[in-house]
This record gives sequence, C-alpha cells and structure tokens, in this order.
Amino acid sequence: MPPSPDLRSAEEPDRNLALELVRVTESAALGAARWVGRGDKEAADQAAVDGMRRLLSSVAMDGYVVIGEGEKDEAPMLYNGEEIGDGSPPQVDIAVDPLEGTTLTAKGMPSALAVIALSDRGTMFDPGPCVYMEKMAAGPEIADCLSFQIPVDEVVRRIADRRGVSTTEVTTVILDRDRHADGIDRIRQAGGRIRLISDGDVAAALLAVSPGTGVDLLWGIGGTPEGVISAAAIKCLGGELLGRLWPRSDQEAAAAAAAGYDVGRVLTCDDLVRGDNAFFAATGVTDGDLLQGVRYIAAGKATTESLVMRSRSGTVRKIHAVHDSSKLVHVSGGAKTKGALARALN
Repeated sequence: MPPSPDLRSAEEPDRNLALELVRVTESAALGAARWVGRGDKEAADQAAVDGMRRLLSSVAMDGYVVIGEGEKDEAPMLYNGEEIGDGSPPQVDIAVDPLEGTTLTAKGMPSALAVIALSDRGTMFDPGPCVYMEKMAAGPEIADCLSFQIPVDEVVRRIADRRGVSTTEVTTVILDRDRHADGIDRIRQAGGRIRLISDGDVAAALLAVSPGTGVDLLWGIGGTPEGVISAAAIKCLGGELLGRLWPRSDQEAAAAAAAGYDVGRVLTCDDLVRGDNAFFAATGVTDGDLLQGVRYIAAGKATTESLVMRSRSGTVRKIHAVHDSSKLVHVSGGAKTKGALARALN
C-alpha cells in the first residue's frame, strides 16, 4: 500500500531540495573560482570541497555519500560513506564532484564545473573498486543507436543514417587519452568529426545529450563516479548513457569479481541511478559551452550560472545569480562562514 501523501512528502526528496542543491554547487564554485589559472589544482579542489561541505551540512536531508572524494583515510570531507545533511528526512544517496576539472581550473581552461547528484536512498550505483568505465552517451532521438556490441565507428554511421546526414556531420566528444587512439582512428576513417577534451566528462556527457551543442555522441573510458553523476543528469534531460566497467589491472578485475561486480555487464542510466526521482545541479567555475563561469563584477560581488534538474518532473532550470558577500554573511552567520565568504568573493 503506498504511503499517505503526508508520509511520502517526509520520506522522499521534495522539489524544493533542487534549489538547495544549487546553493551547494554555487558555494563550491565560488570557492574554487579564486584559484582559476593559478596553477594549483589541489588548492582549487580543496576550496571547492570546503564550500560544498559547509552548505551540505545545513540541507534538510539524511544524506549518504555514495560517490565522494575517496575513502575516509584519503578524504577528510565528503568521503565515501559520509553522512551529511541535518539528519532529517528524506533519506537520500548523494554523488559529488566539488570540482570537475581541477586541471582545467588550475590552467584557466573552459568547462570546469561544481556538480552534485542526488536520488532516493539505495538507488545509486556504488562503483566499488572500479575506478573507470567505458561510456557512450547521446540524446533521446538517437539513444537506441548506442551499442558496445559494434565498433564505435559503426555507432557513428548509425547516428548519421538515423539523422539522414553524412558522417562528416556527426561529432563525437572524447577524452584525449592514449587508450582511445584506436577508436579515434576508426571514427576519423569513417569520416566522423571528433572534439578532444583534456578533462571533464560530466560536462561532455551533458553536451552529448543537450540539443544545439554541436556534439552528438560521448564515447570513451573515463571515471565511473562521473558516469553515475552523468546518469543522474541524463535521467533529467533525456537520452541514454551506456557504461561498462573497465578494470585497470588483473588485480582490480579480481577485486571487482570478489565484490560481486560483473565487469562485462552493460549498465544503463536506470542501472546507475534507479527510480524516477533523481536531482542534478551544476555551477560553472570557468566559462564553458553549457554554463558561464564565476565572474567578479564589483568588490565583494560575483555572478554564477547554474543548471538544476529533476527527473520526476522533467524540469530543467538555468539560474543566474548575483552574490554579495556582505549580505550573505548576515543570512549565513558565523565567523567561519564570514571568513570563507570573504575569501571567495573578495
């Protein structure tokens, strides 16, 4: 028997939670932005983690970090398994990447993001020992063209045929890594266009499923955590992401098998984030195709641009915000918060 409306509203993530998540990614982006182009990716990442963790602790939820900054002994904050929020319902799974694109930020390059995904408790895929996965993503009108059973150049041909265009009009976004050399050669020989990126495959997945970006397909081996976060976003936007775990060594493959993972299984968005109630939020740190980065407009003031989505409603919002550190201090409270805001905005 389904829970009563009152009980359901207490136990399940509410639509208002989406806007709370934007505050979280804004805080992370503002923290990281001061390190853009300064060559210190560790400091940029730590600033993003600090900003995200500070805001997450105030969100009305009982959150469990499925995908965080690493194991507890490697990450003092936002570690895998950490409980965050104020402890009140709803119970949710959380995946975070406080700064997707640490190198992009350190070098002042485009498309660095602060991102977070959330879903009902027990619905988010835990990658376990598997750090990498092969991924393929595309928008809803060509989602059924995706397959790991055929070479990637054949997938490109399928997409071209579906759209009634030449392969020269199909663009695949790929991480620029040596492991992708064969696939890149095959796509080029088929006449397909390629956009190589140095980092940021969550942003790349969003490009592949969003209309009007000039990108048709994401393909390649990237982070499994980023695959789960991307799946949450794609459940909101529409489209599909296929993933297949990619152990880096025999030892990692053995560890995955011992933990019960089938590395040959093809995972879909519904495997990576089950159910119909996923949330996703991202705020730009540096300017990119999807979002504008943090910009300083006056002393103590900065602008952010964010994307926030919910799969159940299909609502996608783009939010442009102006932040004033002097006023934020009064509503946030505390000397620690005041100092952090001053460092981020001044």
